[in-house]
Amino acid sequence: MQTKISSSDKKLDSESGLVVERRFTSAGQDPFDSFEWITMDVEIRNPDGSMADSIEGVALPSGFSGVPGKVCAQKYLRKAGVPKYLRNVPEEGVPVWLQRSEPDHERLQKVDVADRMGGETDGRQLFRRLAGTWTYWGWKYGYFASEADARAYFDEMCYLIASQRSAPNSPQWFNTGLHWAYGIEGPAQGHSFVDPDTGVLGKSTNAYEHPQPHACFIQSVSDSLVGGTDSIMGLWNREALLFKYGSGTGSNFSNIRGRGEPLSGGGTSSGLLSFLKIGDRAAGAIKSGGTTRRAAKMVTLDMDHPDIEEYIDWKPSEEEKVSALVIGSTILQKHADSIMESIWSFGDDEGRFSQKTNLGLKRAMVKAINDSVPQAHVKRIVDLAEQGWKGLEFEVLDTDWQGEAYMTVSGQNSNNSVRVPNSFMDSVKSGDGWDLYFRTEREIAAKEGRSPVPCKTIDSRALWDKVAYTAWACADPGVQFDTTINEWHTCPQAGRINGSNPCSEYMFLDDTACNLASINLLHYYDLDTHAFQIDDFRHSVRVWTTTLEISVLMAQFPSESIAKGSYDYRTLGLGYCNIGSLLTHMGIPYDDERAFSVCGAITSIMCGESYATSAEMASHLGPFPDYERNSEDMLRVMRNHRRAAYDAPEEEYEGITVLPMGIDSKKCPKDLLEAARSCWDRAVIEGEEHGYRNAQTTVIAPTGTIGLVMGADTTGIEPQFSMVQYKQLAGGGSLRIINQGLPSALSRLGYSKSEAREIEEYVVGKGRLSPSISRDVLTKAGLSPKQLSMIEAELPKVFHVRNAFSPDILGKDFCVENLGMSEDDFFVDDEGETKCSNPWFDTLGKIGLSNDEIEAANTEIIGRGTIEGAPGLKEEHLPIFDCAQPSGSGVRSIAPAGHVKMMAAAQPFISGAISKTINMPSDCSIEDVREAYNLSHATMNKACAVYRDGSKLSQPLMSQLVDSMELEEEEQEVAEMMVEEVVSAIPVPEENARPVAQALVQNYIAARRPLPDMKSGTNFKARVGGHSVRLITGEYEDGKLGEIFLLTSKEGAAWRALLSQFAIAVSIGLQHGVPIDAFVKSFTFSKFEPSGMIEGGSGRVKMSSSIIDWVFRELGIKYDGRDDLAHVEDVDLDPFSISKPEITDQGLSRSQGEKREIQMTLEATVAPIVDSESAIRRAAKERGFTGDICDDCGGSQMVRNGTCLKCNECGSTTGCS
Repeated sequence: MQTKISSSDKKLDSESGLVVERRFTSAGQDPFDSFEWITMDVEIRNPDGSMADSIEGVALPSGFSGVPGKVCAQKYLRKAGVPKYLRNVPEEGVPVWLQRSEPDHERLQKVDVADRMGGETDGRQLFRRLAGTWTYWGWKYGYFASEADARAYFDEMCYLIASQRSAPNSPQWFNTGLHWAYGIEGPAQGHSFVDPDTGVLGKSTNAYEHPQPHACFIQSVSDSLVGGTDSIMGLWNREALLFKYGSGTGSNFSNIRGRGEPLSGGGTSSGLLSFLKIGDRAAGAIKSGGTTRRAAKMVTLDMDHPDIEEYIDWKPSEEEKVSALVIGSTILQKHADSIMESIWSFGDDEGRFSQKTNLGLKRAMVKAINDSVPQAHVKRIVDLAEQGWKGLEFEVLDTDWQGEAYMTVSGQNSNNSVRVPNSFMDSVKSGDGWDLYFRTEREIAAKEGRSPVPCKTIDSRALWDKVAYTAWACADPGVQFDTTINEWHTCPQAGRINGSNPCSEYMFLDDTACNLASINLLHYYDLDTHAFQIDDFRHSVRVWTTTLEISVLMAQFPSESIAKGSYDYRTLGLGYCNIGSLLTHMGIPYDDERAFSVCGAITSIMCGESYATSAEMASHLGPFPDYERNSEDMLRVMRNHRRAAYDAPEEEYEGITVLPMGIDSKKCPKDLLEAARSCWDRAVIEGEEHGYRNAQTTVIAPTGTIGLVMGADTTGIEPQFSMVQYKQLAGGGSLRIINQGLPSALSRLGYSKSEAREIEEYVVGKGRLSPSISRDVLTKAGLSPKQLSMIEAELPKVFHVRNAFSPDILGKDFCVENLGMSEDDFFVDDEGETKCSNPWFDTLGKIGLSNDEIEAANTEIIGRGTIEGAPGLKEEHLPIFDCAQPSGSGVRSIAPAGHVKMMAAAQPFISGAISKTINMPSDCSIEDVREAYNLSHATMNKACAVYRDGSKLSQPLMSQLVDSMELEEEEQEVAEMMVEEVVSAIPVPEENARPVAQALVQNYIAARRPLPDMKSGTNFKARVGGHSVRLITGEYEDGKLGEIFLLTSKEGAAWRALLSQFAIAVSIGLQHGVPIDAFVKSFTFSKFEPSGMIEGGSGRVKMSSSIIDWVFRELGIKYDGRDDLAHVEDVDLDPFSISKPEITDQGLSRSQGEKREIQMTLEATVAPIVDSESAIRRAAKERGFTGDICDDCGGSQMVRNGTCLKCNECGSTTGCS
């Protein structure tokens, strides 16, 4: 028996510590032998799709195939600093197998310098690094009864992570074990830790010896501008340290004085918002976790703060500024162009700047002033024209949430919440006024022993309406129910709970931290017996509670106060994910009393078992340091948890005012109910005897990135988000598959295999061509059996049947011989593959199928994306398959009350709270939001956040706001007015003049001029800033430009799609009469990367400020005679010149007899061309995603993740988990 280091003055005997059961592993056997291992190559890409790095030969268990492996390798494998050779560091009392390692410098000296260090390439390295570090620290400080128990713990933890049954939060993967496993060291970063032997605070001398495993922080802030770490400016510094290393933090700012409060040195306070805006700007400047995502931050304010109204209005007013910026920048550019055009199109140099002689200039100036362009700005434009400027380019802003408009305004770098006490809710019910108090008055009144005098009394209902409106308008503020939170507080003698972390799941004392882990519930459900494996689940809870407790012991923290608070209370954050998928597999609707009971029972087992384990550890190691002072309060809370498990009557609860939702014994499976109750019986009995090692043990986090690593279908406590899933393939691309809960549920519900298959095919299609598309038709078109097999193999990977018949799949030879395409339609890319320059060629239309026939075939082959209307599906079973939002062409989704009640089912068995968003459709009302908040309070939820679809300006609409037919009607009205004007101008009787006028006007109305099937064009190949790009043009018989194609060698679906969709939009405009001059004017001089020197192309453009700038320089030179865009002198090589070339009349006319659109400029009358990013966003929404674009990988598979967003392609989140 090895001697262990005790964490107290008294030596522990050999029997002290935890006895660890083996449920998944066997003694003497490598836990990794249980898995089939695969090898995969992982590419790490920049947001623009370019290759940043690649890892070849990554070894992982087979369950990590696809997205889990990609995310694990990209995010969690250590990329550098891992020595090629290691040696053990002997340590007294530590078994050889558990000794830490360091570089073996003697052996490394014999290796080339470049080969001495590398990265992790094997999952076994990663899993052992984590489990070994936890075991090492646990062994040293007496957590295990024997070495055999320590070994059992190590093996079980390795298995639990490798099997994707569970995972710790991201900071554990990043930081834990780098010193223990590889001897990695680095200069201290100002962190603090508590010595486990002495309990004394100390400063870290090595950045890695004590890892930083915590994801969630709550920090205090005082009403002091400067002068200490708890000051306002001190908080920004502390936040920066957390954001930089990928963690999230929250603070309650209610201590800060409101606007107009007296200052000690004279004068009055500028108010809370002035400081919040500074903090918001600071947070926005920090790239959290080294990525481009915004910082993870929570701002909370009490409802009685004097600035509460201004605070609630903060975000919606800032969003209105975004709209104003977008509108204003567009209007300014439009009128600047119009004024410049009116000046330089005037023939007489003498009078072009005079409104008296140049009536066009006068009209342009009047229109600009009428559109609210400041007169001073109008004068500036004219003054610049007089100095020879022929154009002005302003930054036209958009509603991209990472764009300049959002970056310009404040309030966009945090989640905002309000603290709502029961007294406020009572005031709302009674219609009474609500008192606001100056912070200084409250302090003085407390010292004088009197009630404070309010500075203002407002209508409580109006304030509650304001909260509901702003949440409806911009998804903030969330609501935290202060009374409920503090009635379930285990340590009230240490102070109140004032705030939360950014995602609202961790709620505890200020200046404390929490490390998280989540268990994948679906792995504990036996699909054959339809039983939840309770004993396996309890075992996992027990070892994970031990792991999280050890993580407190070994951790370092960003400040002394957080280190001390975390050590004194040892709060943990064990949770779960995938309950939405579990319920679907069980055949139970998410919004159903049975689901609420199952959720309540599983959560009760988790929390009860976790506290029981905490009490068991307390029996060996002692309770948390401040337990004695809080013991009565904590035991009261434990008894209330137990009462909820037994669904006790209201009168039995102690010290609570809102009754929790207990477990309904009539709706809950018997085995789950018995386990839920027995866990709490043991937790309370052992806690009464030994106390608890931890003040809190459980939360339900959003499990964004780690949910992907575990292969979970649903995050946290969220429901399914779609009936169709998109599985990313290791070799690239994605596979469209049925939600795996659907076949399991259908089997559970008694559907036969044939019935289930028919329902599945209704959702995701038959995946075969026949009989929807006749093989005879395809054979007559020249398709061989081999080609048909290739096409059918592509069907599960495409989103429309047309895509399966693309020229790249059919091959060049077939397209040239059978589809009338030419050799010029194909090119060889940088990888040596033959590609089609027109990847959207409509093969099915070419061989004779009508659009209606193609769409009908697509429905049968690719599917409908929804289960609604599926053949043979019983109406009463539809709710089982309801998702967070409508799937595919369906209309059903989970009602907001269903989300609230699911949270309420879990909340009585959670130490902290739940990170979850109540999803609402775009057509919900402000009243719906208010009712969701009211129901959350009534059902004893601690916090609530809503997200109404479309509530953010950056989110695309699912459909056009104004029907295109109505836009055509508006154009028709304009045409009719023009006819009347022409009739009145022709000096003949009206009945004779009208036909002439109609013919004349009709000749100018835009219509699409189709391109010939065989056409000429030009193929430009160039390198822009070192990146290959190809521009291919298609021309009309008269040589005018009719279409363009843009292709790039840069990989990444989003990047290539953006260029391709942009080219389509330009081509549509060209074919509808938009002159090439208008495009050249709009897009030359646009600035973004890649940019720089040009190699290739026509040879006349030597430098560009972007790929788009290069494209329209080439097009302007070739098709518009714009030699001024070519670089012929050194002085012209500046790509960022603000001046623009003169606009001539040529771009506004068409050949006689051709119809054209009436326009002065592109901006004035051409309907907005839908940009490629909007097309991607809309397509993503139609597939069940949010429509947001990931800032890390550029992908569009973003889903709601608690109160944040998560990318299903790369695993990045906008939160802290």
